Amino acid sequence: MPIHITEEGKIVYYAYPNGDRVPDFSYCGYQRSEHPIPYIEAKVYVHPPQGDATAVIQRAIDYVSSLPLQDNQFRGAIQLLPGIYHIEGQLLIRKSGIVLRGSGCNASGGTVLQAKGFTKNELIRILGYDNAETSDSLKVSDKYVPVNATFIPLASADKHFKVGDKIRVIRPCTPEWLAELGTDRLGNQQEYNFSKWQPGQYTMAWERNVTQVSKEGIEIDVPITMSLDPEYGGGYVTPLKWTGRIYNIGIENLCCISDFDAANPKDENHRWQAITFNHIQDGWVRRVTAKHFAGSAVMLLEGSSQITVEDCKFLEPVSEIANHRRYAFHTLGQQTLFQRCYSENGYRDFSVGKGVPGPNAFVQCHSECPYSFSGSTGGFSNGILMDKITVSGGNLEYGYRDISDQGAGWTAANSLFWQGRASQTHCVTPPTAHNWAYGMWTQPYGNGYYQLSHTFIKPESIFYAQLTERTGKKQELEENKIFVYHTLETAKPTVEYAAWMSKQSLHPDIRMDKWIDSMIVSYPIDCSIHDIPEISQVKYKPRKEHTDAVKSAPLTIRNGWVTRGSQIMTRGTYPHKSEPGTTGWQGIGSLTLFYPGRTGHGYTEEPDSIARQLEESGSHVLHHRTGLWYERRRNDHERNMQADSEVWAPFNEYPYSRSGTGEAQDRLSKYDLNKFNPWYWYRLKQFVDLADRKNLLLWHDHYNQHNIIEEGAHWCDYPWRSANNINNLGFPEKTLFAGDKRVYMAEQFYDITRPVIRKYHQLFIRQSVNTFHDNNGVIHSIGMEYTGPLHFMKFWLEEIASCPNHQLVALTATKDVQDAVLQDSLYNKMVDIIDIRQWHYRNDGSLYEPQGGCSLAPRQWARLIDPGTTSCESIYRAVYEYRSRYPEKAVTYNAAMPRNVEGNAANWAVFMAGGSLAKVPPIEAMDVYTLASEFQPVASLTESNRQWVMGKAQKGYLVYCLETDIHLDLSHDRKTYKVVWINPVNGEIFRKEQTRLKGGKVISLKAPQKYCVCLLY
Repeated sequence: MPIHITEEGKIVYYAYPNGDRVPDFSYCGYQRSEHPIPYIEAKVYVHPPQGDATAVIQRAIDYVSSLPLQDNQFRGAIQLLPGIYHIEGQLLIRKSGIVLRGSGCNASGGTVLQAKGFTKNELIRILGYDNAETSDSLKVSDKYVPVNATFIPLASADKHFKVGDKIRVIRPCTPEWLAELGTDRLGNQQEYNFSKWQPGQYTMAWERNVTQVSKEGIEIDVPITMSLDPEYGGGYVTPLKWTGRIYNIGIENLCCISDFDAANPKDENHRWQAITFNHIQDGWVRRVTAKHFAGSAVMLLEGSSQITVEDCKFLEPVSEIANHRRYAFHTLGQQTLFQRCYSENGYRDFSVGKGVPGPNAFVQCHSECPYSFSGSTGGFSNGILMDKITVSGGNLEYGYRDISDQGAGWTAANSLFWQGRASQTHCVTPPTAHNWAYGMWTQPYGNGYYQLSHTFIKPESIFYAQLTERTGKKQELEENKIFVYHTLETAKPTVEYAAWMSKQSLHPDIRMDKWIDSMIVSYPIDCSIHDIPEISQVKYKPRKEHTDAVKSAPLTIRNGWVTRGSQIMTRGTYPHKSEPGTTGWQGIGSLTLFYPGRTGHGYTEEPDSIARQLEESGSHVLHHRTGLWYERRRNDHERNMQADSEVWAPFNEYPYSRSGTGEAQDRLSKYDLNKFNPWYWYRLKQFVDLADRKNLLLWHDHYNQHNIIEEGAHWCDYPWRSANNINNLGFPEKTLFAGDKRVYMAEQFYDITRPVIRKYHQLFIRQSVNTFHDNNGVIHSIGMEYTGPLHFMKFWLEEIASCPNHQLVALTATKDVQDAVLQDSLYNKMVDIIDIRQWHYRNDGSLYEPQGGCSLAPRQWARLIDPGTTSCESIYRAVYEYRSRYPEKAVTYNAAMPRNVEGNAANWAVFMAGGSLAKVPPIEAMDVYTLASEFQPVASLTESNRQWVMGKAQKGYLVYCLETDIHLDLSHDRKTYKVVWINPVNGEIFRKEQTRLKGGKVISLKAPQKYCVCLLY
């Protein structure tokens, strides 16, 4: 028996033979719940302005952020007066010691932050700095360290640690442990196995402080909530330094309301999270009501620790009824406490994310009519307490979810349910760990340890019982806020008692939302503004952040090159990095990838972050196209309608909005092709605005032909499929899959003789162009895989030409379609760039040229016709032919490339033949690409297997030599030139010749090495 309750209501813990025991959860919350949340005096107040209030509230936040920390380690509070504050942007706190306080959390009479607009951003974001540093780890001694241990055995610990050190205690995720759990083989073991757990995926890292040190080990301040078992890798301890983590932040006493489209009951083009915390220790959210948000009232992310969320409500959410929505109160942090919180019509109302080290506690919370369970979502999250939780119409779960949610597997370990109510409790015992359920009023499922089911037990709250025992102080204030039934549940009532209870039954039972209201009345917060200034009276000038206000030179075709100003655009495209087995997934670096509540590399990436990555990678071009499907369950490439709406994040947002009606194949509502997704297009626009200041560009694929040809799964969730939209496009349903696998929808999709198809193509193409009407950094392409017919290409070009200021247009197609367009004087002038992508010359000089309009994808053509191999010479030939044939147009080459070529020769072949956007390195020491914008390939000086030459008489020459010597006939050019040798791989200068070179004759030069670039200038 892990826990024994004495007749006096005392708790006695019994350890398992290996030393494991039920953890002490009482370390959760602000200041580990050892001190009450303080009242912080206001330093400035704000009243509701006309129009957008974002700037005025942010100015108040920034002003208080500029004040010094006081002895109590707070700077002060911002007091918002009653009224409605329209927030078009986001409120951001990045300094310690700040409280944002309203004048009441009711929509009527309180302080209302009205979140405006279609962005999915958080309304209030508390964000420290992610600059945690760790140093060399010390391995835990080869001993079993049990659950709830505070002593960590380390050899010579006194030589490495001292009292007060901040550390991380790390439990590795090893192959041996995964094999024991069985999670190394979750789901399909074949081609698309993306659900099994990988070594290192669920490594646990507890943040702790050292309280004692000896030669044998260290004592830490908070117990660990999993064992460190030598059989499964034991553990490590590493010092932790985190200067950017902020502390002492409070959000309190206000109401957050998100605008939404009232005509769409499942609208998601509005705010998702009311409040998020990250990279912060010691903070709180109290007395906050969140209405109409799609995601969460409060989300605590991985860098959050010792946070209390109390007396908060999540009401009337507006979103699809699906996974990753309506996570009312969600934590990925450590030592977080949610108490007296209420949610209605949520999804996972009270939840812990995947792989979260504990403890984390939910105390006296209520979920009304949820669409899913409360508990842990997966990944062996540990040390979770669900204490006096009511789920009315739903379940509490510490279960085994197998491959659900991308391999949730065992969701919880060493976690406890205490005196809860729900339809069902799922409590299982995972290998190497335990789970317990005491005093549960539910249907029990699973082989976890159940005790005293359908029994009223004391203490009412084990969290506060543990806190009292640990601190030695009675928690009277908080225990007075615990709702306790004082009526009798006797089966033998007296006549008088029955009569009294009959009268009481004329009134509804008190629910947690009403209990919260009573707590707010009983324990008011002072909102006075005596002797403090209004923000407009404060003399404070915030520091201006540097921005690239000046636009780059316009993107244009100059002398046959893609240039900004006089600089040739080079360095290719930024590659989207997809995870293994995720066909069609945009992956890292996608502008339209959305992960609710998560921002950063690999999640929802901000356009400025992507622009920075682009610059750091040495690329000028971001190539964007839509993903194959919205969510990741379809990665299995099955073609069935999904069984439910348990969608897997992150999401590839589509250009269209959903209608809020019907069910698409992913079981979310159907799309409306008349309504574009404002977030999707805004994100692209944001990036191009940045590109126009940072000398970058967006290569914008309008279509992803992969959706309509080849693999049937690619069509399944596509918005144009009749089953997925409300627009009656007339595509047959159910779709005929050849051999129950392949799809052939291209002919219908490109059939613009049908008015309805023509209409929606027109709408989409014009949206794709007009979004960027005031920019100058976009190249429009029909799509990188386009093998479609000539008539649709002409239609696409006509539609773009009808849009004012449509910017540059690339012709991406099979060779027959490209040639037909270029030979037609009407359509030729609509093209700026010839993109060689679907054809190439083979080594033997023959042509690999699939035909357009045959309903075959590029790789299907490659199975019918041998693509052969290419060479640098064949690449040069293809680019040079089109560059010389159409000198007013730019040429890009994105077709087959030879492998393992020395000296980056294949990419230099593209450039030296006159190709733009070639993947050649930046040459920072000299402005070579500006000088080269005046050059043209010089056929008379080029020898295909020895040297490629471009230049202009009296200006200069650029030579790529494949051998170690160069021969140039400069009889026609008598200018004297300087000579520089350049590394073709990294762009560094090999050497500068000391003597100048006089033209007017045939000259010979000796290169420092084979595969070298020579500049004469």
